[in-house]
Amino acid sequence: METAETGTDGTAGERRRLVNIAYRLLGSVTEAEDAVQDAYARWYGLPRSRRAEILSPGAWLTTVTSRICLDLLGSARARRERYVGAWLPEPLPDRAEWDQARGTGPAGAADPADQIVLDESVTMAFLVVLESMTPAERVAFVLHDVFRYPFAEIAGVLGRTPAACKQLAASARRRAGAARAPATATGQADVVRRVKEAWEVKDIAALVGLLDPAAVLTADGGGLAGAVLHPVEGGARIAQYMAAVAGKAPGLELLVRSVNGVPGLVARRAGVVLTVAAFDIRDGRVIRIWVVRNPEKLRPWARES
Repeated sequence: METAETGTDGTAGERRRLVNIAYRLLGSVTEAEDAVQDAYARWYGLPRSRRAEILSPGAWLTTVTSRICLDLLGSARARRERYVGAWLPEPLPDRAEWDQARGTGPAGAADPADQIVLDESVTMAFLVVLESMTPAERVAFVLHDVFRYPFAEIAGVLGRTPAACKQLAASARRRAGAARAPATATGQADVVRRVKEAWEVKDIAALVGLLDPAAVLTADGGGLAGAVLHPVEGGARIAQYMAAVAGKAPGLELLVRSVNGVPGLVARRAGVVLTVAAFDIRDGRVIRIWVVRNPEKLRPWARES
């Protein structure tokens, strides 16, 4: 049986792009991989004569993958209402960083997380903003603004006119504007490093100085790991919370690591990653912290040795 890996019709090379689209639409590596697998299954389920009639298999796969994601986004809202605590997108490690740590090379590319291009469209700040959009807005915006698909093609995905898709993307763009101006990598790394140092010694005053007074911390444990169920608001409260957590977690090692393409923090014990924290930094201060502790969302990080 032909698959995305064995097919000779030129579709195998589309997989990386499709996984990138699906992750940005769904915020989940696992769901993105499943959506792409489903699209390929539908492609290879077509009669050969029907496949031969399709002029652009890549465009067909993009349309089908996007429609699958659109359906998943529609049902995700109901699923997330039953989710324990806040739901956050799955954080991604930097592939090259992990490969260097493991002494491996491109052979690890079979992991779908390895195929995702890390740029500003996958920062945690950006993905969280995408979560605030309607499914149709998200599809129109990601396909047009991130992947440069014309509205005429997006119309075929959404079943709307090109003009309507253009309006959807414009509405989404207004929401996304604030998330598209991250701190420079150097500036972010410096602030994250200082947060790490203050957190390690439970220096509340130093943490307060690094946090914006209106900062917000959101944690995702999914009911599978201890995490505060509601956002912690205010720099002083967050600093106290962080110090309290550090006091209850002896032996925890903090590391500055790339999280979705920008500097973040990883907490591990005995080589096992337990927490990944992403930051949004403006004017040298942290304004948002997203903490992922759900072990199901940390599978790409399990390779750290």
